[in-house]
Amino acid sequence: MHSGRSRREFIKEASIAVPLSALVARGASAGTLNYVTAETTLGNICGTDEDGIKTFKGIPYGANTSGANRFMPPKHAPKWAGVKDALKYGWSAPQNEPGKPVRTSDVAVAGAGLMPENEDCLMINLWTPGLNDGRKRPIMFWCHGGGFASGSGSSPITAGHNLAKRGDVVVITVNHRLNCLGFTNLAALGPDFANSSAVGMMDLVMALNWVKDNAAQFGGDAGNVTIFGQSGGGSKVSTLLAMPSAKGLFHRAIVESGPSLKAVTPEAGEKAATLLLATLGFSKANAKNIQTVPINILMSAYFAAMRDPSQNGRAFSPNMGNKILPDHPFFPNASPVSANVPLMIGNTMTEWTTFDDQTNPEYFSLNEKTMHEEVEKLVGADAGEVIAVYKKANPGMSPPDIFFRIQSDQRMGAPTLKEAERRAGLKQGPVYLYYFTWLSPMKGGKYRAPHTVEIPFAWDTIKTANLTNSSPVAQTLADKVSASWIAFARTANPNVPSLPHWPAMDAANWQTMVFNNESKMVNDPISAQRKVLFEVMKL
Repeated sequence: MHSGRSRREFIKEASIAVPLSALVARGASAGTLNYVTAETTLGNICGTDEDGIKTFKGIPYGANTSGANRFMPPKHAPKWAGVKDALKYGWSAPQNEPGKPVRTSDVAVAGAGLMPENEDCLMINLWTPGLNDGRKRPIMFWCHGGGFASGSGSSPITAGHNLAKRGDVVVITVNHRLNCLGFTNLAALGPDFANSSAVGMMDLVMALNWVKDNAAQFGGDAGNVTIFGQSGGGSKVSTLLAMPSAKGLFHRAIVESGPSLKAVTPEAGEKAATLLLATLGFSKANAKNIQTVPINILMSAYFAAMRDPSQNGRAFSPNMGNKILPDHPFFPNASPVSANVPLMIGNTMTEWTTFDDQTNPEYFSLNEKTMHEEVEKLVGADAGEVIAVYKKANPGMSPPDIFFRIQSDQRMGAPTLKEAERRAGLKQGPVYLYYFTWLSPMKGGKYRAPHTVEIPFAWDTIKTANLTNSSPVAQTLADKVSASWIAFARTANPNVPSLPHWPAMDAANWQTMVFNNESKMVNDPISAQRKVLFEVMKL
């Protein structure tokens, strides 16, 4: 360790004078910040060492996706000479509407800590307890949320230091192409564009290949990779389970509040692409010029297209029925592509309350009449039957709470349970089901158990998240939840001594870990609600 050296002096020494192996072993210091270097297949990188955890941010895994690379399958990043800085997060994928203020919520996760946007966004962030030390640590590979449209791997709530230190694991977050840049079906423009509707997912496969090629240098086991994600990240995990090109690159999967029972058909994808091209003023003759359109103009056209009444908000998502995603991940059955991969899957009790607070605050003061009207918008003419089931299961519950439970289960809970059922039906890899009911104290408990609330528990970052940082007891639960996630990554089994025994589920008993201050195993905790929604939603 070289006390008092500047980063510039360290980089010069690292790249010219001192063998990399010596620097990795000894580290180097600039003031109170320790610097370390690591070797990758593309070149050497400089990161930091804090409290024994080596951190590398903004590591390129793919080439710039602008210009001729736009809408094309990802290419490897070019190799570099010397030592490249990996000291700060890289560019976020383009995702905000040009000329509009960037808004983020005080409960945002994937959208928190968003770095400036650029098409040169194929970056990995990595936290590890050891470098090139011969160890084979489990690797936890996070797919960020934000649907397929927004977010990044630079959120402070998913910084991997605590998880890496607690579990002696390697933690990775990743950026990739989103929205129209990652998922526009331009196949009609010719064979070069055949995969354009899935290049954002192909980016993730390339990142997983980077992990396979570089795992040993970062003290990780390429044969033990867990992909996990929440919301849109959970949908990405679901999609990876159905991608032949991803098979064998991961060995466990965790889907948090991100079921994927719907996928975009080629016809819907082509319709969205046609609308985007028309918004840009392109005819079929000059449509290939979309690769050279300035990014701000392209993104403005994308947002204009998304506001068109014909769009349903998901058209710029992975299209199925092609070489990259041949079949739907979970419809009508679970994909057999990676059927042997153990799966953990679950959701929270009131998924939509934070969104409701932003868009429909009147939901928090519903009465019987208005509650029935809003439930009818969700489930149609069966609203009365559904409400009756929820009231019987929850005697005395207020109209807003009945609505929030139905809304959550209709949008997340029932699809999650159906996905678990279909996956368990393959009778190959085990399926572990959870239900997160911990009530956030934020805003006097207004949000109940909302979307994203489990993330800081799994990541052991409760002091960073507004949903959890005011709770005096959250850390006790975080100790258990993060330990369980780590155990699953290490052994494909989430059981830890601090929690009740957690068996894999089957369709006869629906064994479920209910996470709360006092966690417990419950068979089919929302049985009646599940059954009525399966029937009403025709799942």
